[in-house]
Amino acid sequence: MRLKDLTAIDLFAGMGGMSEGARQAGIAVKWAGNHWPPAVEWHGVNHPDTIHACQDVTQADWRHVPGHDILLASPACQGHSPARGKEKPHHDALRSTAWAVVDAAAYHRPAAVVVENVKQFATKWVLYRAWCEAMHALGYALSPMLLNAADSGVPQERVRLFIVATRSQHPIALRLLKRDHVPASSFIDFGAGQWKPVVHSKRKAATLARVAAGRSRFGDRFLMPYYGSGSGLTGRCLSRPIGTITTVDRWAVVDGDRMRMLTKEEDRAAMGFRGTYQMPTNHKLAVHMLGNAVCPPQAHDVLQALSEVL
Repeated sequence: MRLKDLTAIDLFAGMGGMSEGARQAGIAVKWAGNHWPPAVEWHGVNHPDTIHACQDVTQADWRHVPGHDILLASPACQGHSPARGKEKPHHDALRSTAWAVVDAAAYHRPAAVVVENVKQFATKWVLYRAWCEAMHALGYALSPMLLNAADSGVPQERVRLFIVATRSQHPIALRLLKRDHVPASSFIDFGAGQWKPVVHSKRKAATLARVAAGRSRFGDRFLMPYYGSGSGLTGRCLSRPIGTITTVDRWAVVDGDRMRMLTKEEDRAAMGFRGTYQMPTNHKLAVHMLGNAVCPPQAHDVLQALSEVL
């Protein structure tokens, strides 16, 4: 099968990182589904040739979804991620979204399925083994891989689980390129954003302590997350990729005696989206969508390698 002939659908498509990676790999995304209207709206803006469905994907009637070669899916990760905090009743419903992948695959039997999630999807979800067995029962061999987006040239350290399922006797081994790491300095614009003095009456002592720790290690210019361990205590230099972009403002830029949070444009670049990729004007909404997205270059590399063996 030639690469240009490959088609895909995108479940839980969100802002469209997986779809964008597929587009860059020359794979046409025929259908995309998501339950959240803003996500569907902006996915549609950036992928106007794709059929869109704004619905609970777990309730989709697969008879109305076009046939395809590759099923792309990023089920809800909030029920698996340690960032969710204390276990809550709705987390079971979020974890159950992964079963929509099995339902879609059972109906369409595509040549391949690519699932992206946090690594805890495989290590903490008690039904992961049952999910794998269901995919095996459909004739799929599974190749789970932990991949860092930085290895795909994304200026961000973001480790995610990719499960590549193929209708083959044995799991496949993809030949993935390992690209040079791109530093955070590649997207930081010191002329943009809303800067504030580092020292002012409302600045918390913990924040000032983090700034001081960053200065002692990296000088006047560095990155600093507002919460979390690791870089949250020591800062992060601009010469390496930034840490994980989340669904809320997390990373601050420190420049001498001033500091600010990342702009949404910087978040977009940190996720590996092209500069012309459209996003909401509302900062909070854009950051939320970006933090939930798949990094397009990472999706591209996986799908490019997959296309070579299909």
